[in-house]
Amino acid sequence: MGFNRPSKIQENALPMMLAEPPQNLIAQSQSGTGKTAAFVLAMLSRVEPADRYPQCLCLSPTYELALQTGKVIEQMGRFHPELKLAYAVRGNKLERGQKISEQIVIGTPGTVLDWCSKLKFIDPKKIKVFVLDEADVMIATQGHQDQSIRIQRMLPRNCQMLLFSATFEDSVWKFAQKVVPDPNVIKLKREEETLDTIKQYYVLCSNRDEKFQALCNLYGAITIAQAMIFCHTRKTASWLAAELSKEGHQVALLSGEMMVEQRAAVIERFREGKEKVLVTTNVCARGIDVEQVSVVINFDLPVDKDGNPDNETYLHRIGRTGRFGKRGLAVNMIDSKHSMDILNRIQEHFNKKIERLDTDDLDEIEKIAN
Repeated sequence: MGFNRPSKIQENALPMMLAEPPQNLIAQSQSGTGKTAAFVLAMLSRVEPADRYPQCLCLSPTYELALQTGKVIEQMGRFHPELKLAYAVRGNKLERGQKISEQIVIGTPGTVLDWCSKLKFIDPKKIKVFVLDEADVMIATQGHQDQSIRIQRMLPRNCQMLLFSATFEDSVWKFAQKVVPDPNVIKLKREEETLDTIKQYYVLCSNRDEKFQALCNLYGAITIAQAMIFCHTRKTASWLAAELSKEGHQVALLSGEMMVEQRAAVIERFREGKEKVLVTTNVCARGIDVEQVSVVINFDLPVDKDGNPDNETYLHRIGRTGRFGKRGLAVNMIDSKHSMDILNRIQEHFNKKIERLDTDDLDEIEKIAN
């Protein structure tokens, strides 16, 4: 899997997850820290491949993340040829009354709930390990929180419960305690959260066109393996993708109104390197794992519905680069007094200085790339 030694989360969490009798766990962990490999190992260690029914259940907040976790399970479970995996996601239609024989089920809360209760494809009483990934995203998605709690209540008392979240605001913590009884807890200090491997900069511009020019200058000066560019609205994302295409860049566009299958196809092409730039709205801030992403650009800074800085989303966005200890680069485009204020508040929150970058100065850009 590319780990030469256990990451911090693996070192702390694995002894608890693999202990006998099984222990429950609530862990704070960024994506990109190896937590997926950790909980997959826990699931694989409890599965009896000879038993042809679901024994491990993993909930993901999105279709894309479910597929990605599934890939890790397939990769790590490849020495167990009889081990099978089912995806409980929208669009995966099964015959009513059918029981599934796959030992591991991974899916989104709504579909998993249907499979456990209404359609009875899964017998929840036989589940040994229950993983809830990206809990902070779960509770931000309407309906997911209730569905997750309802699923958890169907599981046997001795089922091992593992919950992961990148951030632990109070609402996430309350939810975690509802879902995971008597947990071991692993929490990070806030300073540790802003992945120290990422260099963060901001560029001052006065309007959208200047932001675009700054972006082109950045591209002209440094070698970028692959980049992700985040926009606040679909409209800006579509405009930016079109402008970048005109400049000759291979661009992929991802946004929330696309069909699930379309989104998966776009991400797959980006992962294979067919497109070098992915322009997206927040739909993609979490858990999309593309190792070659060397630069993340916030064309617009993330704000919540009241216009305040969305620190969690900022963390998730810039966490698309600098993964697994590699160096990464995050550049924030500032085009107003308001966006400068947002940036200052983000700096304060993480207690981390974000340096100014002059994109008209080629030497300066080249320096940051090294």
